[in-house]
Amino acid sequence: MKKLFNFLGSLFATIAVALLVNYWLQSFGNPGYVMIGIGHWSLETSLVVFSISLLMGFFVLYQLFRCLGWLTRLPGQLKSRGKSIRFNRSQEALIAGLVDSVEGNWERAENILIKHASHSGAPLIHYLTAARAAQSRGAFDKRDEYLKKATDHSPDSDVIIGLTQAELNLSGNQFEQALETLTRLHSIDPTHANVLKLLHQTYQHMGDWHGIRKLIPSLHSQQILMEAEVKLLETETYSQLLKQAAVSANIDDLKTLWSERPTFIKTMPNIAAIYFAAMIYVGADHDIEDELIETLSGRWDETLLDLFGSLQSTNVARQLETAEKWSYVYQDNAVLLAVMGKLAIQCEDIFKAESYLAKSIAVEPTVQAYQLLGDLLFAQDDKDGAGRCYKNGLELASSEIVNRINRLPS
Repeated sequence: MKKLFNFLGSLFATIAVALLVNYWLQSFGNPGYVMIGIGHWSLETSLVVFSISLLMGFFVLYQLFRCLGWLTRLPGQLKSRGKSIRFNRSQEALIAGLVDSVEGNWERAENILIKHASHSGAPLIHYLTAARAAQSRGAFDKRDEYLKKATDHSPDSDVIIGLTQAELNLSGNQFEQALETLTRLHSIDPTHANVLKLLHQTYQHMGDWHGIRKLIPSLHSQQILMEAEVKLLETETYSQLLKQAAVSANIDDLKTLWSERPTFIKTMPNIAAIYFAAMIYVGADHDIEDELIETLSGRWDETLLDLFGSLQSTNVARQLETAEKWSYVYQDNAVLLAVMGKLAIQCEDIFKAESYLAKSIAVEPTVQAYQLLGDLLFAQDDKDGAGRCYKNGLELASSEIVNRINRLPS
């Protein structure tokens, strides 16, 4: 409407100027004329009329060509407007789908997201959100279908699609599928933080400690975990691997793991206890006896001491002699006295055995010391003394069990 007013205003202004020019020309008595001849035809008119006609013709032709240009552009404008409308609807659908997903309306979220995905400026978000909604309602086939559509539509976004697929596999306890996807993504980008994080979670769910061990350097270098968390994970990993090697009775694996352990683990008695216990379990006592003695001499630990007393040594006398040397430093250690009593029994030194076990019980009564002393007295046909030891041991064991139960959270 504004353009029409401008056009008419310009036209009337031009006519007014032409009339003023005509009025000015008439003051000369001869306002002028124009003659046009075509073959046998001729046209004669005044200069003012010709000028007005020329201007009006120009304006008419100008508007005609503008109208033709508008008609030519009309299909494109209609198409663009329709696309814009569909785009706006898809954006509204995306917001509505996200809201439905948050509220738990999974099926409605799927339907609205998939319906408008093809017209969206971010179809990948539509498909991935729909896949999550399908997963949440247990429709795994639909989930995989939406992920495939996301891959077909955005083949260059394989990392983000793969991460979404792995997350959904993990939440659905599909660990094998998650590991397959993450292994592929790891080969594409070995330093991707989320890939490493999900790989760590997958390995932990699967109990694949060998996989975690290989992953630890990347978790540390890419700062996925803090240094304290890396050390804690490394400690747990080596503990589990040592236990697995013990169960499989693989002495070579045990020795390899122990030799390759990180420096900070070498100072941890609990890990050393797992290794020595595992070696004893698989019958490799003679392989660790010297190392266990060296470890105890440098770092005293009662758990390692108890393991030392459990060794099936080929030279028990030497074993007892070593323990007696430690007793000069740790004179009133109940565990050491019990170990010395146990070793004295194996050496068939009854006097020493009875003396060490009695001292151990006097310092701190333990079920093991009572049992060893009871067995020793029974072998000497002192049934009354053996009975008292067994009775005291049973009472002590019962009280320990009761105390443990009382410490349990209610």
